[in-house]
Amino acid sequence: MTSVGAPDETQEIKELAVWCGGVSVAFWFCCPFWILACFLVLPMALVGLVRAYVEYQASVHGRASRSRAVVGGALSLLGGTAAIAYMVFLATHPDLPVQG
Repeated sequence: MTSVGAPDETQEIKELAVWCGGVSVAFWFCCPFWILACFLVLPMALVGLVRAYVEYQASVHGRASRSRAVVGGALSLLGGTAAIAYMVFLATHPDLPVQG
């Protein structure tokens, strides 16, 4: 007999790292206002990286997919790197008009 509401040890965690990483990369392809996207992509990429770390740690115990955690971390890193590179480019070229 099991008690109602008891935590299940085999319950898988929600795998959100790929979604967060995908959103951070998708902003670069879909958003025409790149300077505004930088302020949305950086937090989303950070959340994706943290979530990828959590999911990677959970994969050791078999509660998450290791490959999905790695893919989510890579996508988040790509989105965050693109945002930082664009902000550095704007900072070093003050004569360019900013889109948006």
